[in-house]
Amino acid sequence: MADDVFKALADPTRRRILDELTDRNGQTLFEICGRLVTNHGLGLSRQAVSQHLAVLETAGLVITRREGRYKFHDLHTEPLEHIVTRWLGPKTPKTPQTPESTP
Repeated sequence: MADDVFKALADPTRRRILDELTDRNGQTLFEICGRLVTNHGLGLSRQAVSQHLAVLETAGLVITRREGRYKFHDLHTEPLEHIVTRWLGPKTPKTPQTPESTP
């Protein structure tokens, strides 16, 4: 699963989509396309943005929900949290070393 996350994050357009979902969660495809043009100058087709969203959804970074005929996209950060805890581990306070305690 981590490989899917890294693949999804490797593309700058997908990172911008995640930025837009961070700013305003629960957007439709149309809203995301509009924000990409307005905020980043990216004139991508809806099909291209939809394909990027599919990669993000496969990686578990985006969750979709349907309400009527609308499909909303929500940011899901759990896969990122798994990666962070994998390498950084739980936060533990470090004890400062004094000159007397060093060998």
